[in-house]
Amino acid sequence: MDKLIDYYMTPVSPYVYLGHERFVAIAQKNCATIAVKPINLGVVFPVSGGLPLAKRAPQRQAYRLIELTRWSRYLGVPLNLNPAHFPVSAELASRYVLAALEQSTDAALTLSLALSRALWTQERDISDAATLRAICAECGSDAAALAARADAPDIAMRYAALTQEAIDRGIFGTPTYVYGGELFWGQDRLDFLDRALAK
Repeated sequence: MDKLIDYYMTPVSPYVYLGHERFVAIAQKNCATIAVKPINLGVVFPVSGGLPLAKRAPQRQAYRLIELTRWSRYLGVPLNLNPAHFPVSAELASRYVLAALEQSTDAALTLSLALSRALWTQERDISDAATLRAICAECGSDAAALAARADAPDIAMRYAALTQEAIDRGIFGTPTYVYGGELFWGQDRLDFLDRALAK
């Protein structure tokens, strides 16, 4: 039986970044297919009780920094806690991921990681069109072709549809991995996903 994991993500999430390579490795180990599904948390949060970072209580904001530091050190994944370009809109970057997905899942996964790394370690603005084209080129993709597709109305519609799909499935944050109808929210749940895939 084919193993399919729906990967609800956004390239601006530090937890998506921290978990991305481990998730891909787990999927490969278990011969699972990944369906990359970027979503708009700005639409998801209001209907699921979530709050953007700036509106969270000071205690939650402070603990977020502790957790990010812990995970960054534990995983050996460098992460700037206060990047120059955050908060930042994820919409255009997410549409680039969808454009890359038309080429292949691997292309979309590679670009997703590069976008997250650009934001969280390289001080780059991933809402900027020129920056996005440069990152695509660095990934070996046809930057002009991806830029054209990212601006296409049907890609914007796909982004909106995936966001609504996430809401309909009860998803409230990223990363969320869905396998066999079961939700695994957060990169700190990857061990549970690994065990579920191994059954």
